[in-house]
Amino acid sequence: MAHTHTSLLYHVVFSTSQRRALLRGDLMARLSAFVGGVIRERGGRLLAMNGSDDHVHLLGSFSPTVSVSDQIRDIKANSSGWVKDTLSGMEGFAWQNGYSAFTVGKSTQPAVERYIADQAEHHQATTFEEELVELLRKAGVDYDPRFVFD
Repeated sequence: MAHTHTSLLYHVVFSTSQRRALLRGDLMARLSAFVGGVIRERGGRLLAMNGSDDHVHLLGSFSPTVSVSDQIRDIKANSSGWVKDTLSGMEGFAWQNGYSAFTVGKSTQPAVERYIADQAEHHQATTFEEELVELLRKAGVDYDPRFVFD
């Protein structure tokens, strides 16, 4: 095969440090635009991004030449720097240390996009903690409940 062909879709979830409710107002839309640029610079594409006051979900098509951990490190580092440098009163902004990432098949992409778009409605009945544990469970990820949240 002369070319490399991939479909590397990831649903990524991470929270603000200490799950502080800092993602308010139009920040999510501005953050989405910024994160989209970070992903594009590395040969990928942001397909969806949303969340609530204390965490984000994103669906991205990542380049095969950038590892998932490097891509997420760059997203978090660059976006937290942008928030601190751009927004007044956010000098202490930070993301949590870890993240959760799940592979997404092309056939389930529309459902994941809807799930991400419906975050406000979803979190009227479910906490971030409950949501993340359920995502881990559905994906079959082994985890120690003592170390899921920092």
